[in-house]
Amino acid sequence: MAETDQVELVDEAGRPTGVTTVGRAHRAPGQLHRAFSVMLTRPDGRMLLQRRAASKLRFAGLWTNSCCGHPLPGADVAARAALRVREELGVELVDAREVGRFRYRAPDLSSGHVESEYDHVLLGAFHGGLRPDPREVSETAWVTPDEARGLVEQGLVTPWFADVLRLVDGAVVDA
Repeated sequence: MAETDQVELVDEAGRPTGVTTVGRAHRAPGQLHRAFSVMLTRPDGRMLLQRRAASKLRFAGLWTNSCCGHPLPGADVAARAALRVREELGVELVDAREVGRFRYRAPDLSSGHVESEYDHVLLGAFHGGLRPDPREVSETAWVTPDEARGLVEQGLVTPWFADVLRLVDGAVVDA
């Protein structure tokens, strides 16, 4: 998404309250807005992580879930997530299901931007061969849940990733 694209502002319960641009939503002190985080998995239980490209405006160079983004105001979260997976990773999202939601706020000290997001977490699989967009993704890795938790312990991940992992772990146990 461009900094001038619109996002949906929400209250603490995720109810829409307005619209602003991506850039304004992330300007300090940050405005709570809707987002999504997708975790792609394989049948062997490994999860696809991406390392954010150095050119990303927020939290560049850190490991995170397979894909993230913002639905347009009023848009279906799953449909927007599928589009973003296609744009960012070059594959088709299949069998996606929402496994939870959480709210977080995190300042990015290197950019001065602030993430304040009501995040929908989707778990799914994919069809096709990975073709990550180098403007978005510098590296990918298939990791076990234990390896992902190790990255969290080492502080090598985005601020939202530990919550995404907690929800994904819970969904896999419940499945």
